[in-house]
Amino acid sequence: MAAYAIGDVQGCFAALQALLAECAFDAARDRLWFVGDLVNRGTQSLEVLRFVRALGDRATVVLGNHDIHLFALAEGFGKRREDDTFDDVLAAPDCDELLAWLRARPMLHVDSGYAIVHAGLLPAWSIEQAQALAGEVESAFRGPGYRDFLAGLYGAKPARWDASLRGVDRLRVIVNAMTRMRFVTADGEMEFHAMGRPDEAPPGYVPWFDAPGRASRAVPIIFGHWSALGVLLRSDLLALDSGCVWGGRLSAVRLEDRALYQVSCEVSCAAARSQARAR
Repeated sequence: MAAYAIGDVQGCFAALQALLAECAFDAARDRLWFVGDLVNRGTQSLEVLRFVRALGDRATVVLGNHDIHLFALAEGFGKRREDDTFDDVLAAPDCDELLAWLRARPMLHVDSGYAIVHAGLLPAWSIEQAQALAGEVESAFRGPGYRDFLAGLYGAKPARWDASLRGVDRLRVIVNAMTRMRFVTADGEMEFHAMGRPDEAPPGYVPWFDAPGRASRAVPIIFGHWSALGVLLRSDLLALDSGCVWGGRLSAVRLEDRALYQVSCEVSCAAARSQARAR
């Protein structure tokens, strides 16, 4: 049995199938860990959701910002963007079932000596604390009042963690850290505009994983979200967003030996992105 961690798929179903063939994935015995953003920007979000859901407990998916945007928008919250490409999901006869399944995915998964999260963890959070905080968000997404949470979810403030935060402000900080963060200050203030390489950090900011004294450093963290960073394999982290939907590659790492597998993004995903940029 092997476990493969896979970077941001973002609706690139053909690339996902090619990657699984490259890995010689055996659905009867192997497991897949997805870093989130199964949907959007590519052209086959519906096929990706149906395929991954059908894998059952052979697939672990943590929520990414595009996944959350999909089910929030379906509930009437948030603003549709010109480059959203998940109308196929919203028009599907099994849309409600797919979105209910997606909304029930975890924010953070810890297993086999690794932690997987879409964007990252704030420097002050230990893995144990992050698990507890992720659980608060998961309960809100899965609970009967989830629409009230979605109504207040969007926004970039507060930009730093404070244990005294309560209500939707508290949950919003957790979601933003785990699904949107790239750069932070030494004391954990998040910045949500810069998307470039680590050496292009805004003044006073560093990549979240290089913040001094990061409390989660003892456990290797698997994450995506940062296509400009690309694949980065270190003892304390595995960054796996290699920009498939931007015409790059889709990447997977076999966790047992950290073997790297990659395939080129299918032309349809890159074409969809070019068309969206031209609008």
